[in-house]
Amino acid sequence: MKIDNSLQKTYGPELTRKLSDILDILPDKPGCYQYLDEQGVIIYVGKAKNLKKRVTSYFNKISDYPKTRVLVKQIKDIRYIVVDTEEDSLHLENSLIKQYRPRYNVMLKDDKTYPSIVVKNEFFPRVFTTRNIVKDGSYYYGPYSSAYNARIMVEMIKELYPIRTCNYPLTPESIAQGKYKVCLEYHIKRCKGPCEGLQTLEEYQENIKHVREILKGNISEVSKHLFADMQKLSEAMRFEEAQLIKEKYAIVENYRAKSTVVTPLLNNIDVFSITENGNSAYINFMHIGNGSIVQVYTFEYKKKLEESKEELLGYGIIEMRERFKSTAKEIIVPFDPGIELTGNVKFIIPQIGDKKKLLSLSEQNVKQYKVDKLKQAEKLNPEQRNTQLLKEIQQALRLEKLPAYIECFDNSNIQGSDAVAACVVFKMGKPSKKDYRKYIIKTVEGPDDYASMREVIYRRYSRLVREESPLPDLIITDGGKGQMEAVRQVVEDELKLKIPIAGLAKDKKHRTSELLYGSPPVSVGLVQQSPLFRLLEQMQNEVHRFAITFHKDKRSKSQTKSELDEIKGIGDKTKVLLLRHFKSVKRIREAPVEELEKVVGKAKAELIINGLKEKQ
Repeated sequence: MKIDNSLQKTYGPELTRKLSDILDILPDKPGCYQYLDEQGVIIYVGKAKNLKKRVTSYFNKISDYPKTRVLVKQIKDIRYIVVDTEEDSLHLENSLIKQYRPRYNVMLKDDKTYPSIVVKNEFFPRVFTTRNIVKDGSYYYGPYSSAYNARIMVEMIKELYPIRTCNYPLTPESIAQGKYKVCLEYHIKRCKGPCEGLQTLEEYQENIKHVREILKGNISEVSKHLFADMQKLSEAMRFEEAQLIKEKYAIVENYRAKSTVVTPLLNNIDVFSITENGNSAYINFMHIGNGSIVQVYTFEYKKKLEESKEELLGYGIIEMRERFKSTAKEIIVPFDPGIELTGNVKFIIPQIGDKKKLLSLSEQNVKQYKVDKLKQAEKLNPEQRNTQLLKEIQQALRLEKLPAYIECFDNSNIQGSDAVAACVVFKMGKPSKKDYRKYIIKTVEGPDDYASMREVIYRRYSRLVREESPLPDLIITDGGKGQMEAVRQVVEDELKLKIPIAGLAKDKKHRTSELLYGSPPVSVGLVQQSPLFRLLEQMQNEVHRFAITFHKDKRSKSQTKSELDEIKGIGDKTKVLLLRHFKSVKRIREAPVEELEKVVGKAKAELIINGLKEKQ
């Protein structure tokens, strides 16, 4: 087996020979492989339909993914286990990952034991929640997606049927000997006192039979049975007993109303959907039983390498079916996960109909879970939201590094007069106002936005280079392709700098509409009103506001300029006093000397008279 030349240099001749020998004898069979580091610690566990093809693919060429390259360089030994089928390899991989928790394997974030409800194998069976499965003949139902859901189910059962809660080891002999006494549960009518023989075993077992039907999901059957009993009692005019049954019937119906009902034709089906966010993948699992959604759970995986959506969904299907003991023969998925399960299990990718609606419901749940997780993270760490948005910009524009430092530019003029430009700076997605800069256009005559932009960009970045100041990770212009090209000519052609350049274009209503990037520029798809869209819109609005404000200030000053500005010794305060009193320069010129002296004093009055005469 030939190992890539660059890896041979990394490994050295001895390790290269060792790994080559292992690769040469790998079988063409399904199984699991384990990569070990220098200390003999398992750092990665993988599965394969064909061990030889899969494992050798890591070594005969360099991966395109940085994390995978780091993993391969740390491999110092390989172990493998051969199994009969691909499904066996999936289950074995899942087991090994849980056992060794390798640093480069995708990990289920919420890796806890889920609660179940047990009907104990006892003379008078108890019903309660547990996380421990004991093989003693007891019946276990679940597991449930949360302890809360399991507890609610047990509480409903206790409202329906008076099941004992005590820990007495009841036997026919101990009951006959009167070893135990009834407790408070009996007096508040939540138990019928089997410990003192006040309830027969037959009656108790009938209740347990109904409890097990409820726990199996056959709530409709229990509901029908209760309704029939209520009708019989009512016809027999046993109204008090009928009322008690009616209350139980209402509890069952209320519980049924809380579960989402789908078509009764759908039974014993699993539904999975997936969405991603950075290094996290969220997978939603739903189980359909007896025409209702009886189980829903969304879980999070932490990615370690560049796992594909198919791989992640495959992990999720194996993990959740094992955890929730699902035996469904149909699995609804958004795409083929690329795994095969034994037992005639079929993967269905629905396009229309009830199954498509179920998939859409699952996708809706997983997207909402992702939003909720992001909001929760933002509360704990407000910086995380902006980091995530910057990562989205990085991915959309395929930038080499996170655009933590962004500079935005805009011009402002009225038919070429009082032309100015502005630069605003965003660091980690937030305005850095101390770094904002204003520019008065010096070399351009007339309304030429492209020439103005070239002047400002040259002045800005030639100075940063000269002062050896940090350069931005991304430049954004407030304008379309023309403005981007003007910036590119200066940055790349004149200054020979490598800074990514993007443009924010507006629609006919002067609203942010698209993000442009590349050479030649092309539109990068933006979801309107998404958090990323709003961040870019904020940048465009901020640079436009800053440029317009600067332009208004400059234009206002030029319009209020007067002959008094050119008289040496006359400052702003004196000008304000004169204009408040005389209202105009013409009246100041015509005013008697005595009146001028009353307002500004003799010395300044003389300066004003002489200055205005010279100007005239």
